[in-house]
Amino acid sequence: MQYSNEVKDMVCVAKGPKHGPAPIPEEGLWVEAKQITDISGFTHGVGWCAPQQGACKLSLNVKKGVIEEALIETIGCSGMTHSAAMASEILPGKTILEALNTDLVCDAINTAMRELFLQIVYGRTQSAYSDDGLVIGAGLEDLGKGLRSQVGTMYGTKEKGTRYLEMAEGYVTRMALDEDMQVIGYEFISLGKMTDFIKKGLSPNEAYEKAKGHYGRFENAYKYIDPRKE
Repeated sequence: MQYSNEVKDMVCVAKGPKHGPAPIPEEGLWVEAKQITDISGFTHGVGWCAPQQGACKLSLNVKKGVIEEALIETIGCSGMTHSAAMASEILPGKTILEALNTDLVCDAINTAMRELFLQIVYGRTQSAYSDDGLVIGAGLEDLGKGLRSQVGTMYGTKEKGTRYLEMAEGYVTRMALDEDMQVIGYEFISLGKMTDFIKKGLSPNEAYEKAKGHYGRFENAYKYIDPRKE
């Protein structure tokens, strides 16, 4: 390390109080993080692409600075899904500093990594007060038993009103309306469960019926409509 002549000629002044980093909550502990290996936590970050026409939800499980688990969920262009496939292979095994400085191809995923990094290093994690944090595999719990992203897709117009297309439970097949033509419930198909039933040997029609469910006062409807056609 080189010093300028001005610094060399200065008198040395002793350092007084020790100003260490503020402790942050990590997996049930208070940690004074001084290096990357001091960081642990499980949390999510959301990012968006440059034209703000797509988004990514990134979930990372970090243990001692290393990414042990990554879940990448995207909505937007088809390129995002392919970039997510690459990111799921690239991220595990990297330190969070490496990941922050790795090109994850898609702007939305890169931005999500940046936002998530801030949460982790400041101790704003989902596992901040959980002893020993969350197990590797916790990311899959966000997807539910069908291991599908929980997506809400709704459409509405002033002229014709609302249409429920996809709920967390699954693909909406019918909406239930009362006598005032107001929504009182909906019917859905859990596509993840349906696919699992087919893999176990059920016929597509059997799997379709078994994966069907409804919510609200669906059975008391005055009228049922297909939200995609009516």
